[in-house]
Amino acid sequence: MLRVAVVGSGPSGCYTAQSLVQLDNDVFVDVLDRLPCPYGLVRYGVAPDHEKIKSLQNNLRTVLEHERVRFLGGVQVGPEGVPAARLRELYHAVVYCMGAATDRHLGIPGEDLPGSWSATEFVSWYSAHPDAVDDGFVIGARSAVVIGVGNVAVDVTRMLARGTAELSPTDMPQGALTALAASRVTDISMVGRRGPSQARFTTKELRELGTLPDTEVAVDPEELALDPAYSDPSGLPAPQRRNIEALRGWAEAPAREARHRIRLRFFLRPVELLAEAGHVAKVRFERTAPDGRGGVTGTGRYEDIDAHLVLRSVGYRGVPLDGLPFDPTTGTVPHSAGRVLREGLVSPGEYVAGWIKRGPTGVIGTNRSDAKETVTSLLADVSALVREAVPEDPLTALRAEGLEPVEWTGWCAIERAEAELGASLGRGVVKLPDWQSLMNAAHSSAR
Repeated sequence: MLRVAVVGSGPSGCYTAQSLVQLDNDVFVDVLDRLPCPYGLVRYGVAPDHEKIKSLQNNLRTVLEHERVRFLGGVQVGPEGVPAARLRELYHAVVYCMGAATDRHLGIPGEDLPGSWSATEFVSWYSAHPDAVDDGFVIGARSAVVIGVGNVAVDVTRMLARGTAELSPTDMPQGALTALAASRVTDISMVGRRGPSQARFTTKELRELGTLPDTEVAVDPEELALDPAYSDPSGLPAPQRRNIEALRGWAEAPAREARHRIRLRFFLRPVELLAEAGHVAKVRFERTAPDGRGGVTGTGRYEDIDAHLVLRSVGYRGVPLDGLPFDPTTGTVPHSAGRVLREGLVSPGEYVAGWIKRGPTGVIGTNRSDAKETVTSLLADVSALVREAVPEDPLTALRAEGLEPVEWTGWCAIERAEAELGASLGRGVVKLPDWQSLMNAAHSSAR
């Protein structure tokens, strides 16, 4: 039997495991994850009020419950856990599906001021990621600036404007719900350095801002008009045309009174975060203009926007995986159709899928075809892979080395604990927010 380790239990890891067991009846897959919980960004990246997208967990659950797939959580791969070289001794093949684990930086003065956070840190906090900082994001802040115009920027903007009534039914951790309920944020600016026709948000996400209770969405028609495609969007792809239509509707709507005001701003490039009393207070932007080649150029004119909270949402980037080659330019592992390349040569038994393979592009479904390409390469190599001797059961070897992975029964115990916590709070399922509570719940299944 072919034994494969898939490192990462998010969509790319689950789709890799699914393709393996569907295409080969003689493969057994261990899905390893650093966290005791599966599903990756579906659990810890999808906004809590997007229940339809979060329901994808049910599909991923079916994969992890397959008779030839085993979930092993709480397993760190790298120098502080199981080295990559040791995994290769335990399995015929290893597929790394680790994602893009860090944010891109703005690279401007003041970026690290107190009150300035990456959007990922904010998302991790309200999604109960056990590594999240718990430092109170919004208490006392009246004005917030979100830098970026992609779907993550829209998500964090929406969370700042959501009310307790809309968030309480979600699985948001109680601490984040309490802090957002006490938030004094009333004015939110979401700012992009380019024009509306080049924004990365989807129309569905964008229009959702207009459905928020007691919230006005404001757009400056003069900023929209700076985009050459705004006056005649007929040459744009359909998604961009729909975005323009939504923005035009808000730009033409009369102002109205509302508790929250979301301003969508364009052609403004952040150049510095300014402090008062050691805390971020404003963001200085330079007005940009189209350069005729799809980019923008600075105009030398500046504008300061009040910001007691800054959330930076300018993209993700892969980080090196210990023991694997890494291309710092692309933030990916060099590969050929998923086969890891070391100095241009295929490294036998090592594969990649997901963002660490292709970069942070595509949607959740993109991982399915991406995983299938990698699995096709792996299965083409089977005759060479199975010549290597591996333990009959790698889990026995891992335990002998002092590891106690969280198996599926442990994850089910976490689910029960989260349901019980929610019931005690008069809510639905509520996520456990820290390592200790997660591990206590996981190990309760063995008691």
